[in-house]
Amino acid sequence: MRQTTPDHALARNIKLLIAYDGTEFSGWQRQDGRRTVQGTIEAALENIHADQRSAKKKVNLCGSGRTDAGVHAAGQAANFYTSIKSMGADRFVPALNSFLPQDVRILEAVETLPDFHARFDAKMRTYRYQIICGRHALPHESRYALQLWRYPRLDILNDYGRLLLGERDCSLFASPQDASKSRSRYISQAHFFIRGDTLIFEISANAFLWKMVRSVLGTLLYYEERGIPTEQLKRAIDSGDRRLAGPTAPARGLFLWKVDYYR
Repeated sequence: MRQTTPDHALARNIKLLIAYDGTEFSGWQRQDGRRTVQGTIEAALENIHADQRSAKKKVNLCGSGRTDAGVHAAGQAANFYTSIKSMGADRFVPALNSFLPQDVRILEAVETLPDFHARFDAKMRTYRYQIICGRHALPHESRYALQLWRYPRLDILNDYGRLLLGERDCSLFASPQDASKSRSRYISQAHFFIRGDTLIFEISANAFLWKMVRSVLGTLLYYEERGIPTEQLKRAIDSGDRRLAGPTAPARGLFLWKVDYYR
């Protein structure tokens, strides 16, 4: 359901670009008694609005999607409505960062269309997963990458990735607790590449099921390590049988990388 405001003419719609280290957060979504990214930014917004006599102090922040506990972001998008007229949109960047902890940073703030919605107007979401192969992860890397004590075959992994492209039922990668009515998703890319000495898995789709990216990665690595033919993985994907999936990769290597919009 789209976020609304009683009178768009009296409120400005501000879009944020956000980065965060998800290690110490219980995910994006606001939860009572838990430290979340959404709740932390909303508290900072309320501090800013508390200084404005005419401004409504309670501010709801709408994100492009929910990231799980331990998942990071380099390009999360969100929007909120504000009645503050005296502050340029770009001034929300330093204002918010002055109230936020170091593991959350606002990278950009722009005024957008009155009916823009960070979730419902998103066209494509891209995630990246970092993997350290065949060596010890350095201390500063261990929070942000999977440690893999071997060098997987890049050609095989990319052959697997091509099986995912297009509109398809992603039930093989769905958590049993996922409440989505449909498990069909459109995947535009799913590939592996080397960046420096780190293996990166990048995947883009119109939307993702709960824990889907981590399940996809864990499954592809599981099949590759065992030398399972591409045709067998295709049959598993087509079957949608969750019992044929590999283990779900841990959250620490996953980043919401960017969100593309229709407008």
